Amino acid sequence: MKQHEAVLMAMKQNGGYATLGQLYQTAPKIPGSSWGTKTPFATIRRIVQQHNEFFKIRPGLWALTSEKEKVVRLFAGAKTSTREREYSHYFYQGLVAEIGNLKGFQTFVPAQDKNKPYASKKLSDITTLSKLYEFTYPRSCYALYKT
Repeated sequence: MKQHEAVLMAMKQNGGYATLGQLYQTAPKIPGSSWGTKTPFATIRRIVQQHNEFFKIRPGLWALTSEKEKVVRLFAGAKTSTREREYSHYFYQGLVAEIGNLKGFQTFVPAQDKNKPYASKKLSDITTLSKLYEFTYPRSCYALYKT
């Protein structure tokens, strides 16, 4: 069995669509398929991107072209949900800052993230530092920023 056939079968087993993570776990384990490559994840990504049997729903989520109507109906109303927005990078950044605060540490978020939403506040509202301490000699810091 060819590798793209294993990816096709893995996606069929999942109902006609799958995340890359699901494909990484199931496609190499399909009986009869051989994955002699050192980079099977890269191979799976290449397969779904280059073969006409697959189409992209959103980043990291792929479906079978033969199941397009069914899958599009399934995901049509699924714009960015509240739950997806809640579990963003900034959500986890806020969680880490909250844990640091509870443990008695000083917490910081970069300037570009300070106004991002976390719960019903901004990230800057939960951090204790507005600027990071200089951690080395000024000349070394300057060299880091110039390169």
